[in-house]
Amino acid sequence: MPFFSFQQIIHSYKNDAALHQKIWRMAWPPMVSNITTPLLGLVDTAVVGHLGTATHLGAVAIGASIFSFLFWAFGFLRMGSTGLTAQALGQGDDRRVRELLLQSILMGVFIGLMLILFRQPIIDLAIRLMAPSADVEPWARLYCEARIYSAPAVLAGYALMGWFFGVQYSKGPLWMLLIINIANMILDYAAVYGLGMASDGVAWATVIAHYIGVTVAAVLAWHKLKGFKGHVPLKALAKWREYMALIRVNRYLFVRTILLLLVMLFFTAQGARQGDSILAANAVLLTFLMIISNGLDGFAFSVEALCGEYYGRKDKASFQKVLRLSTYWACFAALILVFVFWLFGNQIIGLLTSVESVREDAALYLPWLIVFPLLGIWSFMLDGVFIGTTSVKQMQNTMIVCVIGVFFPVWYVTQGLGNHGLWLSQALLFIARGVTLYWCYLQNMKKGVWFSDTHKAGSSEPN
Repeated sequence: MPFFSFQQIIHSYKNDAALHQKIWRMAWPPMVSNITTPLLGLVDTAVVGHLGTATHLGAVAIGASIFSFLFWAFGFLRMGSTGLTAQALGQGDDRRVRELLLQSILMGVFIGLMLILFRQPIIDLAIRLMAPSADVEPWARLYCEARIYSAPAVLAGYALMGWFFGVQYSKGPLWMLLIINIANMILDYAAVYGLGMASDGVAWATVIAHYIGVTVAAVLAWHKLKGFKGHVPLKALAKWREYMALIRVNRYLFVRTILLLLVMLFFTAQGARQGDSILAANAVLLTFLMIISNGLDGFAFSVEALCGEYYGRKDKASFQKVLRLSTYWACFAALILVFVFWLFGNQIIGLLTSVESVREDAALYLPWLIVFPLLGIWSFMLDGVFIGTTSVKQMQNTMIVCVIGVFFPVWYVTQGLGNHGLWLSQALLFIARGVTLYWCYLQNMKKGVWFSDTHKAGSSEPN
């Protein structure tokens, strides 16, 4: 990914207008859906926030955090489905496209049912780790005991989202998430103010909303399947060996996701050790990271789907062109975020908290977040390449190197810098992820790992 000028972008748009438009058709729906997703948590908070006690608000906050971490650990269901489906699309293998949809959904439902089966030890451990107050704990537990029943719908939804991106139907996830959020808003109000429930009502509203959303997504997928020929034999769904391609991809993505969760938990814990004000300030600034991720993920999804398709076709020129053009637009979006954070960062902090000490601490560390869009964009885009090519073992291995070899050592030697050392560790983790993935990218292109005559798409994984 060489450096480029705006003149190159304009020249590129004139020559490749159709591909630019294809990238944007893939990018804007997930951007919009990412923006709507935080509304679910905001509505939950707003509804219980007017019950006259902080107990229910704390219960919802703790419960929502637990399930954000729990479900995110299985985010590989989305990423693995995207890469394999995009490759099958590029190869013109309609039967495989159909098969991957059904296999991914069944895998998500199975994992969800296992979470329900083992719900008691999972909830006990989560509550113990979160350590809520004596007043909040029973309501948080009640929330968790209801919310766990959304697991099959949430994880099947991940699989559907991945498949939608793989077949380049990015409006599918948009509709699914919009339906979930709208249903959740209505059901929240009905449960709390209509039925007189509290945090437990909010949890059941979220559960029902997810089942409504995944049902809508399944209907959309059914209609989308009409464009693909053939049928899927029952043996492809009944025999576990038929799932090996998905399992091989997903096991590496699972380890990678766990490492990211470990970094996030460690980051939060170290902030807490520095005091409540620093903990709260970091929580506010992590909202900026969420904005960065939501703003750039759309282009990363474009890379996953389109690079996966061209990888399946063995079209090296188009593969490289998609990465280059998507990076142009992602860099443009990153620069916009830099200027927004630079000009309005303190105002955003003010919207997120009214506590003066937290505002002051957040403003002190804001410069780190101003540069983060430019530091993180490279890893986001390269993640898309490696997901699209299902070279996920390299993603796992580079993450291991970056977390163990960069993040933790940098934090250890910069403890004297306090919270600045913690943010420096996070910044260097972004840089290390981009550098290591780019090195792997260059090696794979140089050695013909992805585009040699003997290498079949999705059939092997470079070391």
